[in-house]
Amino acid sequence: MSERTITTEEAAGRLGVTATRVRAMIAAGRLPAHKFGPVYMILESDLQLVKNRKTGRPPKPKPGTGAVTKREREKK
Repeated sequence: MSERTITTEEAAGRLGVTATRVRAMIAAGRLPAHKFGPVYMILESDLQLVKNRKTGRPPKPKPGTGAVTKREREKK
């Protein structure tokens, strides 16, 4: 029995992200996919690999931790 494949747009809808973000996960090697012409196809079961990922951007460094912010670098 063959497993169902879905497009990046369908995957994005199921994961609650944009299709661009899904393609970025594919490019980073976090989400396996097969390319057919201009379209990536993803095995439905492979969505489990990224379902529990951390979302959003990393937090900004807190003052006093030794990390220099862009604004501090520009002041120098």
